[in-house]
Parts: sequence; C-alpha cells; structure tokens
Amino acid sequence: VKDNKLLGAVLYGDTADGSWYFDLMKKGEDVSDIREALIFGQAFASGGALADPNAAVAALSDEAEICGCNGVSKGTVVKTICDGAHSLDAVRSQCKASASCGSCTGLVERLLALTLGGEVESGPKTMCKCTSFTHDDVRRLIVEKQLKEIPEVMQELHWTTPDGCASCRPALNYYLLCAWPGEYVDDQKSRFVNERMHANIQKDGTYSVVPRMWGGLTNPRELRAIADVVEKYNAPMVKVTGGQRLDIFGIKKEDLPAVWADLNAAGMVSGHAYGKSLRTVKTCVGSEWCRFGTQDSTGLGVKLEQMTWGSWMPHKFKIAVSGCPRNCAEATIKDFGVICVDSGYELHIAGNGGIKVRATDLLCKVETEQEVLDVCAAFTQLYREEAHYLERTAPWVERVGLQYVKDRLAQEGAVQHYAARFRYSQQFMQDDPWARRVAGEDEKLHQHLAEVRPFPQFQMENA
Repeated sequence: VKDNKLLGAVLYGDTADGSWYFDLMKKGEDVSDIREALIFGQAFASGGALADPNAAVAALSDEAEICGCNGVSKGTVVKTICDGAHSLDAVRSQCKASASCGSCTGLVERLLALTLGGEVESGPKTMCKCTSFTHDDVRRLIVEKQLKEIPEVMQELHWTTPDGCASCRPALNYYLLCAWPGEYVDDQKSRFVNERMHANIQKDGTYSVVPRMWGGLTNPRELRAIADVVEKYNAPMVKVTGGQRLDIFGIKKEDLPAVWADLNAAGMVSGHAYGKSLRTVKTCVGSEWCRFGTQDSTGLGVKLEQMTWGSWMPHKFKIAVSGCPRNCAEATIKDFGVICVDSGYELHIAGNGGIKVRATDLLCKVETEQEVLDVCAAFTQLYREEAHYLERTAPWVERVGLQYVKDRLAQEGAVQHYAARFRYSQQFMQDDPWARRVAGEDEKLHQHLAEVRPFPQFQMENA
C-alpha cells in the first residue's frame, strides 16, 4: 500500500478475495477507511456485511475482472448469462470466462446463481455437447458393450453430432486405445495437432523437437546428433528443459521427417513432449556420486522411463526420482514421485506445477526397486483406466480421494493385476512414432504433414 492506494497483493491459500483486491488496484481507490481491515479480506473490511460469498461477489463492480486468463469482467459475464447462457459450459463457450485454467470457476458459478437464482442448469457434467453421457458412463459402456470403433460408440450411444467434436473425438480415441490395447487402431485424425505432428507447434508456426534422454542421461553420440541437427536445419535455439532434456526450436514442418531420421540414426527416440503421455523422468545423481544419496536414483529413473515411455495417458504424466529427502529432482510436484531413503523408497502421487501448484500425497513406502516399478505401473494403469480424458493425476485424486486410490491398490493382488495390465498395454505402445514415420508406415507422409486439421479447435489453444 502506498499513498492510501493498493499497489499489489500476494494471496497464499484461500484466494477468493483476489478479484476484490485486483479491482481496488485497477481503480486506484483510496483505502484509508479500510486500511486496518484490508489484509483480512473483503468480508471483514466491509464490517461483516459480506460474509456470504455470494454477497461478496455481488458487491464487485461490473469492471471487476473475473477471468484473468481471458480478461473477462463481471459485467461481461452477467450480460452473457442474461443473454441466455444459463450453464457454466454456455458461459465458457460464449465469453471464455473459466475456459482456460479454471481457477475462476467458483466465481462464475456464483454469478450464475446470483443472476438466475434457481434457474441455474445443474446435473452431472456430460462428456460434451454431442452426448448426454458422462465420461464415466462412456468408459463403462465401451467395455460392457464391446464397442471398438469411434463410429460404433457414437451410433450405439446416440451421439447427436454424427462426427463428434474436438472435445469428444480425442477422448473417445483415448478411451478405446486404453480399453482395447492391440485391437483398436489409433485414429490420428482424432488427435491434437502436436500429437499428429509428433512435435510441439510454436507461436510462429514452426515446431520444437525433444528427443528422449533416459533419466536425463546422455552421451557424446547423442549430443553430436543434436548439434548436427541444429546446424543442418538452422534451428535458432536449443534449450535445456525443466525435465532435463534438450529442446530444439524453430524446425519447419517440412523438415520434421528429416530431423526425426537424423535423431533416429543416433539411437534417439521421441521424447513425447507433445503428448498426453509420459513426458520425462527427472533424476538426481543419487548414491553413485552424491555424498547425501541413499539409493541409485539415476539408475532407477532410467528403469522407470524405459518401463513407462510411449504410454498414452488421460493427460501429461511426469515422474521424478530424488536420491534423498533433499529432493533435488523435485519429486514431490510430479504425477509419480520417488524419494529415496536409507530404508527404501517413499512413493508419492498426484503432484504438479503449473498454474495451480499441488504437492504430492504419500501413497506408500517400499523396500526394493522392483516394488517401486510394480507400484508405479499399477498406479499408472489405475489412472489410465479411471481418470477422465484431460484430467491430470492431481484433480483425479482430488475428485476420487486419496483413500480410494490407496484402497484400490491395497486389495489383495491389485498391484500385480494393474501392473500386469499396464505392461501388457505397453507391448503395443512402446514404438517410436518418429521411426515409424521415417520408415514410411504412414502413407503419404508429406501430405499428412500438410493436410488441414479436421476441427478448427485443434489448434494452438489445445496444442
């Protein structure tokens, strides 16, 4: 605070008053009258009159920003609702409020309740507007009715849109791939642009390519191959990523097959940095080099990556192995994290960085590397089989509950059951898409790279 005006605020924990503070900041209002109560939030500063969260939202001005990602004000949201958007999905589609990170969803729902009263549309969230079924219903019926093709699912479950949409087609493609490994043929046209091109599209239309480095390890041959690719194709930047990999930026679309061929020749495979799949396994040097290391974290990380790479998931999936509780590999903000201790390994789940940082929950403690591998495979398969498409492990565990996951894996033989299912699926997933492209398995490769995406939504916003 300076000159009786709010210049900024940092909220830790409950951020519900964020819109109010931001509104005070933007307007440059004199806060001298509420200076002593300012730090306690909007309800306290108003003398308790706004203790009701809905009343606090109602008190916000029309200019107050509701959705920071898309710059949507309260007035815009209210107008959208008054114009006929009577559900959260309708508001999202028409004015983009709550359509990005989702942290403002609660505010939008309160505005719906305030504006419409009892008229707010409720009920279970359907998979998309093409169907009345939820994600859980669709996954269950695919198995119960032995549905093994996207058109078959749409016909049997009475899809209202014959070809589906950009929301349901990728989800159905994943659900069928997970339910029928080795039987269902992956439908490339139902994938987002990055997964179709096997590279990350950038803002200028070029792509970045990330070769896999097992557990963050590399060697002279791989480094020479990367350096040669950078020079040969005039890549303007190479960056060390947070996942301990090298990311080659600025590759033209027409050069992708040749880049993949050069990297394959050096023994490197796709890092799947573009996919709803295993991204990286981050490690520290562990007991081999570090005086604090308790176990061979690097070696275990390599084993975990070799076991899990290529696996398609509901969302991106990251693993880390730290050689001691100092946690240099940041295992406690990963989807599956291993903390090595003197007596074995602590296994953590459902962490992530990003917009909403979430620390992991402790799943269990085991004594051997083999147990780590088995529990990792089992947890991953449980997540693959039960999470909604585009639901990362953190929101999935928050939705079903940590105890639910523990109970499922604690049942007699459950770890072995799910681990076996995961390893069976991996037989059909651990093939390098770059190698398949180069070998010519995909007919008319260059036509594929140039073809128009089937849905306008399959662009940068979903990359």
